[in-house]
Amino acid sequence: MLRVLLVVICLAGLVVPAEAATTAASDPARAELRGIVQNVAGATGKRYGVKDDAGHVMDTVKIIQDSTGGYLAVSHHLAGDGHFRVNLATSSDLLTWHWVRELAGSNTGPASQPTIFQVSNDGFVLAWEQEQPGGGNNHLAFRYFANRTDLLAGQVSRAYDAPRRLSSCAEGTPNIYSVTLAPDIDHSTIDVGGHYWWNCDRDRQQRGTLTNFSSWSTTAQSNVDNALLYWGVNGNIGDRDNTTFRGYSFGLIEGQYTKGDFGSWRTFVYDYQTGNADRTTIATDGGSTAFANPTITNLTAPNGQPALVMTLFIPSEGAASGESGELIYYKTY
Repeated sequence: MLRVLLVVICLAGLVVPAEAATTAASDPARAELRGIVQNVAGATGKRYGVKDDAGHVMDTVKIIQDSTGGYLAVSHHLAGDGHFRVNLATSSDLLTWHWVRELAGSNTGPASQPTIFQVSNDGFVLAWEQEQPGGGNNHLAFRYFANRTDLLAGQVSRAYDAPRRLSSCAEGTPNIYSVTLAPDIDHSTIDVGGHYWWNCDRDRQQRGTLTNFSSWSTTAQSNVDNALLYWGVNGNIGDRDNTTFRGYSFGLIEGQYTKGDFGSWRTFVYDYQTGNADRTTIATDGGSTAFANPTITNLTAPNGQPALVMTLFIPSEGAASGESGELIYYKTY
């Protein structure tokens, strides 16, 4: 059944929803997707504590299909100087990864939470959460690579750093919904999700538009926040990712039940058709309980079947033995 959220009271920033029962066409697909996301133990393939072949942890990894064969991924790791770096890696099997290069961090200041999107002209848009060299001033950064060769070489064609619009403190954790060219990157519309640090206290959702790789606008997404507030999420509502499954648009989004408690991070399935979110009960092999920074991609598995690949960060506070760190798992269907 579908939960239609009706805001009935809004006092001092607190939202109290009412619930009405109905059905929606996306219900069966959302239920199937939730089942796939929850069943790590029954995945077609999985790996806990993922690192690349250079020994970098691949935290908050986002995986996409490589049009030349195999897969591409961007992730971050914490370098020896205490600053985050964004890395690029390739794989032929979704689980073992070859480090290609650093894409951001050494020269830009700390860079983290990356995502990547291949454009219809075979270029790539990369986005991440950027800090100034001394820390702070978190904002969204965007880079465009004209083709795969340039991406692997780290050759940037266009660059844009978005000014903060909704928070004086921090904005970040981007995902890219779509890139539309009319006809090129200098005449383009990029639909972007992110979070902003509401009242410099808790992360909340935003959705913005990067136009012509030169101007940025964004708005708060209280409807998305409300879908998780409904379930009692009182801490941060942060990172998210999206995909299309069975013809419907769905997302995975992290919610923290208790502010400051890393063991209270959970992942929710969000339905863009209805604006509702489902809780998940993710079952790992060892029984981990906390899951953050979700990503999801619909792609072709190494055996040629359609598959969903999911990634989750398992904080040590909610991790079973041997399961902390970045998890990659995929399921063919």
